[in-house]
Amino acid sequence: MDSCSLEIANWRNHQETLKYQFDAFYGERSTQQDIYAGSVQPILRHLLEGQNASVLAYGPTGAGKTHTMLGSPEQPGVIPRALMDLLQLTREEGAEGRPWALSVTMSYLEIYQEKVLDLLDPASGDLVIREDCRGTILIPGLTQKPITSFADFERHFLPASRNRTVGATRLNQRSSRSHAVLLVKVDQRERLAPFRQREGKLYLIDLAGSEDNRRTGNKGLRLKESGAINTSLFVLGKVVDALNQGLPRVPYRDSKLTRLLQDSLGGSAHSILIANIAPERRFYLDTVSALNFAARSKEVINRPFTNESLQPYVLGPVKLSQKELLGPPEAKRARGPEEEEIGSPEPMAAPASASQKLSPLQKLSSMDPAMLERLLSLDRLLASQGSQGAPLLSTPKRERMVLMKTVEEKDLEIERLKTKQKELEAKMLAQKAEEKENHCPTMLRPLSHRTVTGAKPLKKAVVMPLQLIQEQAASPNAEIHILKNKGRKRKLESLDALEPEEKAEDCWELQISPELLAHGRQKILDLLNEGSARDLRSLQRIGPKKAQLIVGWRELHGPFSQVEDLERVEGITGKQMESFLKANILGLAAGQRCGPS
Repeated sequence: MDSCSLEIANWRNHQETLKYQFDAFYGERSTQQDIYAGSVQPILRHLLEGQNASVLAYGPTGAGKTHTMLGSPEQPGVIPRALMDLLQLTREEGAEGRPWALSVTMSYLEIYQEKVLDLLDPASGDLVIREDCRGTILIPGLTQKPITSFADFERHFLPASRNRTVGATRLNQRSSRSHAVLLVKVDQRERLAPFRQREGKLYLIDLAGSEDNRRTGNKGLRLKESGAINTSLFVLGKVVDALNQGLPRVPYRDSKLTRLLQDSLGGSAHSILIANIAPERRFYLDTVSALNFAARSKEVINRPFTNESLQPYVLGPVKLSQKELLGPPEAKRARGPEEEEIGSPEPMAAPASASQKLSPLQKLSSMDPAMLERLLSLDRLLASQGSQGAPLLSTPKRERMVLMKTVEEKDLEIERLKTKQKELEAKMLAQKAEEKENHCPTMLRPLSHRTVTGAKPLKKAVVMPLQLIQEQAASPNAEIHILKNKGRKRKLESLDALEPEEKAEDCWELQISPELLAHGRQKILDLLNEGSARDLRSLQRIGPKKAQLIVGWRELHGPFSQVEDLERVEGITGKQMESFLKANILGLAAGQRCGPS
């Protein structure tokens, strides 16, 4: 339509058209110079201000992206024109007498099947993309070549261009099979104070074109290359959409291409996107796709800033005397006895040099020479202005002595407390040993820290049936102990009036009388011979299955002659027999089931 807009038929409705508005539109009669001068040349000045810039060529395969970026000897493209002008600018700005010194370096790489390859050094292999603490994208190990003229650039660039991967398809005899990125870095250093540093980067990117494999006829390796190209371009579209929608996560890391272009898309670079289109009917869908991508990319907002830092000024080494290199004790020993008597003990005496005003708490030999020189310069400046010296650089002797005395007193107090603590611990250990020998319980005294001892073996108590205890309690000579549970504490009581010491000794030594044991065994034997399966289930450790086994065994072999015959029943082991007797004898002897309360 004009120099900034175009119109194309709508494939969904032929009665309508699609209109696009861009910063510039170059038709069939436009030359390489028109494109470069109209869109690319104005951003080169930003590099000298310490800012980044990038130029991307986007479009379908065969649309002329590589021709736009490289061109031909008769019609040079964006890359040779930009390098020629940039080197001219750096020569002018970095000339003698100008405030800045400039240097230019170049790197050339390609992204082939998600591998970053150095075209200046093809043997280096796949490189990694990193991000430093300031968020700057960098590639460790990437070759950098210094260039001062366009001849230097051609000497490195032309052989590296031949290392780029290209292949033949139905649409293009020299189709780019990788994304090529030329990185030009401009370093600036200020010649005078405050010695600032600036760094500007120029990315010149020739993207591989999106391909329709039905038209290109790709097979085998070409099909795999086409898949990698289309995937990276698809991620590029996702990044543009995420930036336009303001999503919290932008998928830069989903592709090596978008990771490298993080500065160019929504970052800190002045970016130019050159969308190459093919105005032919068979490329209609590719043209619409490229125009839609360009329209979405136009909405992305970049925020350029100046990459500037201060360079620390390096001073020469400082020559110090022997007394300045030694600390206060060593300097005192280095002086002779006569000098020590003559020397004034007061700190108000005028020092021989400015370095003697420094704090004697730190040896001057351990300080960085540049830092020491700065401290000395500051001290001389304060002295020239009539000041008595910076208080941080000089410590009064009286205050220093008081501080050292306080530290010594605190150390002595700590040593005294440690000795007292050891004495208390030894005393308590001796008291414990004496208690063990006498076997008399005593009250524990609070200690500074508790000592952990091994666990004592648990004593066993035998629980007697309540009815049997009541019967034996009626006899005058009965002596029975009962174990009662009161809350979380267990307390022993005696039915007889016994001494407290005797109760404490004998309360856990309960035994079952032989008559009571025999009575319980007889009760179990009667139940085994006469009881039904339901009656047998009332015994401890006897379930429905074992009760049926006992009844079946009794019907086959007759009655049990003794309780131990239960071991003959299939499924009852000796260990089970032992636990069965322990659980049932006392309860059955008292005429009730002995189960857990």
